[in-house]
Amino acid sequence: MSLPRIAVDAMGGDEGVRVMVEGAALARRRHADFKFLLVGDAPRIEAALENHPNLRAASEILHCDDVVGGDELPSRAMRRAKTTSMGLAVNAVKTGAAGAAVSAGNTGALMAMSKIALRTMPGIDRPALAAIMPTLQAHDVVMLDLGANTEADARNLVQYAVMGAAYSRIVNGFDKPVVRLLNIGTEEIKGTEELRDAAAMLTAAAARADGGLALVFDGFVESDKINRGETHVVVTDGFSGNIALKAIEGSARFVTDLLKQAFTSSLRSKIGFLVSRPATELLRHQLDPNNHNGAVFLGLNGVVVKSHGSANAKGVANAVAVAARLLENKLTERIAHDLSQLGEGALGQNGRSGTSKDKEAKA
Repeated sequence: MSLPRIAVDAMGGDEGVRVMVEGAALARRRHADFKFLLVGDAPRIEAALENHPNLRAASEILHCDDVVGGDELPSRAMRRAKTTSMGLAVNAVKTGAAGAAVSAGNTGALMAMSKIALRTMPGIDRPALAAIMPTLQAHDVVMLDLGANTEADARNLVQYAVMGAAYSRIVNGFDKPVVRLLNIGTEEIKGTEELRDAAAMLTAAAARADGGLALVFDGFVESDKINRGETHVVVTDGFSGNIALKAIEGSARFVTDLLKQAFTSSLRSKIGFLVSRPATELLRHQLDPNNHNGAVFLGLNGVVVKSHGSANAKGVANAVAVAARLLENKLTERIAHDLSQLGEGALGQNGRSGTSKDKEAKA
């Protein structure tokens, strides 16, 4: 099928134009049907495209020399949405000039701009940031929210579960992904009131006589089990999710640095490294964030993908591929269908708006 073109914020990320263009070029070499709208400083983009004639033939440039700073407040960046490369990339999705937008820039600003420009889908109160992470199994795990909203009530968590399951069906191919809520324990009495209410709603919705949702709700999961592969979708609020994500990423870097130290500590260790190199290369591949790059803002009327700011060309290419895959598999339509299956009544009286005052978790 012919995909809509993908708008790339060429100015975002730690290295800006060079890496973003190289990543788009790599994605184009892997997928000959990809087309691009490259948004940013035209002379710099043109110069970068000289080394990538194949990408140049499939791209249009939208000139813009205003850039959102990496530490810029979202509220300030929002006032320049119509003049920055990030804002114009998102606006291209709104106007239909592109089917999806990819940016490696300021996450908070990208979320704010995307939410204002694209609005949330009917039936979604708040969008969520979702990403995939490696597991010990052959499949990845989808986790959300990773920071779009620091707080979430039971209603939000149920909506996240529906969106995460739809995403998992696309990236992992499951008919009914296993969904669990992140908690401090697996017992039903553990966690906040919001978590227990959300669990009750999901249990009721998934067990409906007509087959219910296209997911299997299986209670709670603790953070040390996220990467075991027993769960396909992990749902939580953005505050807890962001902490868990950074703890996992930090642990991965710790392990790789520890192995590096161990294998260079002596001649015997260096010999051991040569013997075990195939295994360590596999580990390095699994722990490389570039191989799982591309977080998605779920719940918007359009596809927006956030790349790591430090991603290399391979990471950017993977983020572009995520955007294309979501377009090809009609992510927003899938979420809309699943929400219709859920129905407003499935949220029950416990689906309170706002945030509960009861924050005490039962240890």
